[in-house]
Amino acid sequence: MSESDKIEAAVERAEEAAEGHQPDPAAPRLLRDALGRFATGVTVITAREEETGAPIGITVNSFASVSLDPALVLWSAARSSLRHRHFATAPAFAIHVLGADQADLAKRFSSSSGPGFEGLDTRLNAQAVPLLSGCLARFECETEATHEGGDHTIIIGRVARFTLAQEGAPLCFFGGRFGGFAPSA
Repeated sequence: MSESDKIEAAVERAEEAAEGHQPDPAAPRLLRDALGRFATGVTVITAREEETGAPIGITVNSFASVSLDPALVLWSAARSSLRHRHFATAPAFAIHVLGADQADLAKRFSSSSGPGFEGLDTRLNAQAVPLLSGCLARFECETEATHEGGDHTIIIGRVARFTLAQEGAPLCFFGGRFGGFAPSA
């Protein structure tokens, strides 16, 4: 390739990049990196396994408020997760908003091979959903609806009860890493 062809190709690539990218399911890394530029909070969702009733948890950053009246929240469960079916069919679940000092708790539930509930101080609510202590906020929910959303299931919960800490910094997730939040002056 001649030097002028190389320059022309480089200019063409730069122009294409300036116009943006199209999502490519065969190569999702670039889209994941772009989505990772949005800082989110970190939660652990807990419920009961479908068949055995054993406690189950998963770390999630796809949590959002939907409505105050009625009190509705949502989160998205990856269909590729081995835990997906349990959460997609759970009649009740709890969302635990993690504080800056709870990255280890998030890591416990970020893969199916993590230690999960082993050694944790938990209690069960009226629906037998495991509740974690020491979180910034906790929302005990009954499943209101589920919706297919591509490779995820969007789970909407009706908040039956919630708790909140009076203070504390959030655990954040940005660019594939946990971190903190420093408020501006």
